[in-house]
Amino acid sequence: MKQEQFLTVATAEETHRIFREAVQPKPLGEEDIPLGEALGRVLARDIISRIDVPFFDRSNVDGYAVRAEDTFGAEETDPRFLRLTDEVIHTAIVPKIEVTPGMASSIATGGVIPRGSDAVIMIEDTVPVDTGPEKGGIRIHHSVSPGNAVSFAGTDIAAGETVLHRRMHLTSRETGVLAAIGFDSVPVFRRPKVAILSTGDEIIPPGAEMSIGKIFDSNATIIGDAVREIGCEAVRLGIVPDDAIKIRATLEAAVRDNDMVLLSGGTSKGQGDLNYTVVSEMGKLLVHGVALKPGKPLCLAQVEGTPLAILPGFPTSAVFTFHEFIAPVLRLMAGLNEEDPQKVHATMPMRVNSDKGRTEFLLVNLVNGQAGFSAYPMGKGSGSVTAFSKADGFIAIPRNKEYVENGEPVEVTLIGQELAPADLIVIGSQCVGLDFLLSRMSDRGHRTKFIPVGSQGGLTAAKRGECDLAGMHLLDEVTGVYNSTFLDDSLHQVKGYGRKQGLIFRPDDTRFAGKSLEDALASARTAEGLLMINRNRGSGTRVLVDKLLQGAKPQGFLVEAKSHNAVAAAIAQGRVDWGIAIEHVARHLGLSFLPIVDEEYDLIVPKDRLQRPPVIAFLEMLREPDTLAGLRALGMTVPQPS
Repeated sequence: MKQEQFLTVATAEETHRIFREAVQPKPLGEEDIPLGEALGRVLARDIISRIDVPFFDRSNVDGYAVRAEDTFGAEETDPRFLRLTDEVIHTAIVPKIEVTPGMASSIATGGVIPRGSDAVIMIEDTVPVDTGPEKGGIRIHHSVSPGNAVSFAGTDIAAGETVLHRRMHLTSRETGVLAAIGFDSVPVFRRPKVAILSTGDEIIPPGAEMSIGKIFDSNATIIGDAVREIGCEAVRLGIVPDDAIKIRATLEAAVRDNDMVLLSGGTSKGQGDLNYTVVSEMGKLLVHGVALKPGKPLCLAQVEGTPLAILPGFPTSAVFTFHEFIAPVLRLMAGLNEEDPQKVHATMPMRVNSDKGRTEFLLVNLVNGQAGFSAYPMGKGSGSVTAFSKADGFIAIPRNKEYVENGEPVEVTLIGQELAPADLIVIGSQCVGLDFLLSRMSDRGHRTKFIPVGSQGGLTAAKRGECDLAGMHLLDEVTGVYNSTFLDDSLHQVKGYGRKQGLIFRPDDTRFAGKSLEDALASARTAEGLLMINRNRGSGTRVLVDKLLQGAKPQGFLVEAKSHNAVAAAIAQGRVDWGIAIEHVARHLGLSFLPIVDEEYDLIVPKDRLQRPPVIAFLEMLREPDTLAGLRALGMTVPQPS
C-alpha cells in the first residue's frame, strides 16, 4: 500500500499565522443570561454598579453608635460618659434620632449607623450606669477612632464604579460581586459551539466491550473537556466508522451548525486516512503537516467558512496540538486570553502584621517590579466583596508567625485557573478616565491591574519600579505646575488629560445652592450641621481639600472615601452634604458642581519600562481618535485631532 509523504511541512510559527489569518478569531456576539447561569462565561460589557456596597453605613459589632471624638482621651482611670438616645437600632431599622455630642445609640451588628455617628464601640468595652444622676448612660474606658467597627456605605463599591471589565472570565468571585450589586442577568459573549467527531472502525465508546484491534475513544473526552475548560460549548457527535459518505454527511451538518469542527485521526495520506481526503474535497486546506514532535500530522482547513481541524489520532499528539494551535483561537473566539500559572514567588513590599495563634490567608495583588513580583496586600477587610474578586492570589501566614517583614520572600497561590498577574500594572490616583482607558486595553486582550493608592502612592511605586504606569495629579504650589517637578531622572511623564475638580452638593441644598464658590467654601468650613466626606490621604484630591479647608476640620473630616465615585454617592444619598470630586461623577448622579480648579491628570512611566509591549500599546492607544473622543465624552479635556 503506497502512502504519500508530507511534501510541505509548515513551521509552528507559520501554522499559527496561517490559521489565525484565515479564521480572524474574535468574540461571536453577546447575549444576556440569568445570573445563575453566568459561572464560567465571559463578560461582554463593563459592569458598572448601580448601588453602593454596603448600601448604607452599617455596624460590624453589637455596641453603641458614637461620635469618635466624644471618646478621645478615655482611659480606665478616666472614663468618658455618654447618655443614650431612646432608640435601639436593630437590623433593617432606619434610625430616626441623630447622635449629637455626648450621646450614643444602642446598635446591633448590621444596624444602620445613625446620622452624626462615625464609629461604634463594642458593648464589651462599655459599662452601664445603673445608679445616680448618670443612670441609663454608659461609661467608656478607651477611645475609638473614626470608622471603628463601621463599614461605611460605598467603601467597598461605589455607585457608578466600574467593578468588572468586559472580557473577564466569570468565576464564583465575580458572580458574587454581580449578586452583591443586584444584577440578575449578565451580558456575556456567546460561547463558541465546537463539534467533536471521532472516526474509525477501530474506535469504540468507553463502556463498550473491548476486543483485539479496538480502541476506546479517549480523544473525544479529552478534547471535549478541554473545549469546555476554555469557555466553549462542546457538541459531541459520537463515532463515525471509516465510511467516506457517512463522514462527509456528518461534516456537512457539523460545519453548518457549529463555529468550529474538530476530528481526530485520519490526518495522514494513507489509503485508510479518509478524514484528510474528505475534508480536502469539501473545503480549503490551510496546513497539512507541522514541523514539531509530537503533532506532525495536524491538518487545518476551512469548510464553508467554518474552521476545521483534524488532530492526530494518538492522544498525546492530539492534546498537544489542540492546546498549541486550536485552544488559543477558541479562547479569542470566547473572549478569553492566556492561561495562568498556579504559583509565583514574590516579596512583600511592606510589613504585614498577623494574629499569632491562627493561620492567616492574606489576599494580595501582584506587581512586577525591578526585583521580580511584589505582593501588595488587599486592605478592604473581611466584609469586602471586591477584594477577593480583584486579588491575584493569596499567601498563607503560619499561626506561629506574628508578621511578614518588609522585603520578605513569599509564595503566592494564584486564585483560579483563569487568573494570572496582569501584564499592565497601574498604581496611583483613581479616575473614571483611567477606568475608560483600562477598559479599552482589556478589550484588546491585555490583562490590566489597577491599585488605587492615590497620587503620592503611585509616584512612590513608580520610583520603586513596581508599576508600568502611575496616575497622578499633584500640584507644585511653588511653581504652579502639575506633576513634573515631583519626578526624578528614572521617570518619564506622559501627558494625559485635563479634568475639573469642584465642590459638589445636592441641588436642593439651600446652604450651597446659588452661592459663589467662596461663600460655599466658607459655609463648608464653619457651618454647623454640614457633614463633609474627605478623600484618602496620599491622593491628589486630599491635597486640594486640605488647601481649601485652611486648617479647618469640619464634621466628617476624618471619614475618608477611596474614590470620586464614593464621594458623589455619599452626597447623592444624603449621608453627607458636601465633598470635593471631579465634574463627571457629580453630573452622573445629578449633583451640583462648583468648579475649583482645572487640573492635569498625567501618566508616569518608569523609563526602564517604556519598551514593554503593553506600555507601548497603552501609549499608542492613548492618542487614537476614538480614545480621545471617549475621554471627551467623560468631560475630560484632550487635544483636538489635528
